[in-house]
Amino acid sequence: MTINLTLLVLMGALFAIGIYLLLERSLTRVLLGIILISNAVNLLLLQTAGRAGLAPLYDPEIPAEDYLDPLPQALLLTAIVIAFALVSFMLALIYRSWVLARQDELADDEEDRRVASYAGAYDAEEDAAVEDETTEFADETDAVGRPMLNPRRGADEDAPDPGNGPATAERGER
Repeated sequence: MTINLTLLVLMGALFAIGIYLLLERSLTRVLLGIILISNAVNLLLLQTAGRAGLAPLYDPEIPAEDYLDPLPQALLLTAIVIAFALVSFMLALIYRSWVLARQDELADDEEDRRVASYAGAYDAEEDAAVEDETTEFADETDAVGRPMLNPRRGADEDAPDPGNGPATAERGER
């Protein structure tokens, strides 16, 4: 059995980067980590297949060591299907998290904080409180205090007429 050193180094790098990305709080980075680890597993299964050989069709004149083992190929196809299902599931979780909370980062829960307090792992900079909504589009009013337009309908019902309507005439503006 021949071993390709380049594929082994690439596989190790994919595993290392994938595990690093899995430890992040952003779900998008977790998804990228899962993709990299699944590709590293595919390379691992490819390496276990060994050298290329003859198709596994029985012929009495061919010795057994000349055949190619079909099991790693079947495992590789299975790993591809499982990785696709896992990536699809993670994409659904990321989409749902974005629709509900407008963020793709996971927040600490009470149990995480309790365990961290026992271990003394509190970092004042990293564990500081984060605002609930960090986007600039979350306010109901703009910087001057005027009500914002309704993003779904294009305008609010009680918004003043921007033209020469009665609201403009009362203020004496043109």
